[in-house]
Amino acid sequence: MKTSVRVLALLAAGLMLFSTMGCSKLRARDQLNKGVLAYKNAKYEEAINHFQQAVELDPTLLNARLYLATAFAQQYIPGVDAPDNNKFAEQAIEQYKAVLERDPKNVNSVKGIAYLYLQMKRFNDAKDYYRKATDLDPNDPEPYYSVAVIDWTQTYQPRMEERAKLGLKPEEPLTGKDKESKKVCAALKEKNAANIQEGIDNLTKALQLRPDYDDAMAYMNLMYRERADVQCDDPGGRAADLKTADEWVDKTLAVKKAKAEKQPGTGGITMDQNK
Repeated sequence: MKTSVRVLALLAAGLMLFSTMGCSKLRARDQLNKGVLAYKNAKYEEAINHFQQAVELDPTLLNARLYLATAFAQQYIPGVDAPDNNKFAEQAIEQYKAVLERDPKNVNSVKGIAYLYLQMKRFNDAKDYYRKATDLDPNDPEPYYSVAVIDWTQTYQPRMEERAKLGLKPEEPLTGKDKESKKVCAALKEKNAANIQEGIDNLTKALQLRPDYDDAMAYMNLMYRERADVQCDDPGGRAADLKTADEWVDKTLAVKKAKAEKQPGTGGITMDQNK
């Protein structure tokens, strides 16, 4: 008899726990729905509050974490290096990483983290996550393009700083007749060569996946100009790279023109096809 009572007590406790859990999940979804509504109405602080409650009620509700991360990211202002502003980005990254703990193949979280690191100028961290995105979805051209953009940023800025110190005009090659300019060119080539090649390789991959990717074409032009300027003792190589860069400019303009011509209204008045 005592055994039966204990069994019944355990069953009752289990049912109560199950009911409580079920109730929490329902309340979490209600908070999620309220948060989505607030987010759509651009009430981001209200949305964050609802999403946070949803996560507290049901930590396994990944959509709530994704929306929470997105809402935090929406509050972040790129380029403003202030503790309160950076905190929004860090909170967004924290939620994206929490999603990845439960769903390691969630590519949207990986790309979200990469984008935030890029905006925070944490370039190496951004590249790491964009590379993870290419591993998860090898057929998406955008992460390849994003890695290349970072590569260009990491090579262009130090090169231009050194050119300014040498007092070079835009059309002048980095390697001059004096020993100092040759020394600077050799150092930049050693520092930037890997990033330049990585950038070209990633843009090539992006264009294989999306042949009319005009943004990737524009950066291919820029990457070849980076390589041209560190062809230190190879004027022929410099000239070849500049020629290739100019060809990419032409390709970019041709693709942009073709896309513009396909847009409704570019040839004049477009009739309403539904009438």
